[in-house]
Amino acid sequence: MIENKILDHEEIEHKIKRIAYQIYETFVNEEEIIVAGIVSGGLTFAERIATTLEDISSLKITLCEVTVDKVNPTNPVYTSIPEDLYQNKAVVLIDDVLNSGATLIYGVKHFLNVPLKKLKTAVLIDRNHKRYPVKADFKGISLSTSLQEHVHVEFGNGGNAVYLQ
Repeated sequence: MIENKILDHEEIEHKIKRIAYQIYETFVNEEEIIVAGIVSGGLTFAERIATTLEDISSLKITLCEVTVDKVNPTNPVYTSIPEDLYQNKAVVLIDDVLNSGATLIYGVKHFLNVPLKKLKTAVLIDRNHKRYPVKADFKGISLSTSLQEHVHVEFGNGGNAVYLQ
């Protein structure tokens, strides 16, 4: 299978910093932001954004792990922190790739069951193949790909990269 590198480590770091600044600008009047990352790649991406937000702002950043069953997204969604810790707070739900929108919309649905001040979404890659009416408020890049192509995001010690397979 042929792989084409879409983003290299430096480009991903630039996207993380830009998205973090956009989030900060959106939530500048808040005291705390809940950065909720969808397990697995979304959580890693969320951790990187949370670290950058801590570097560029004085906001309290709380990281939340969100578990969505990607095979059966209608199954219950679980978070690593109890609902009362994000109730009436600002939340950014983060995933690495937005493809059909199922994972993100079921994650959003979970947070809509709790009163929030504001809910936004962020992704590194928006593939533009949505089956659900969900959008990313903050995104690294939009890719027009065929349904047969696969986007692979690598977050690792040796560097970050995004490949189109």
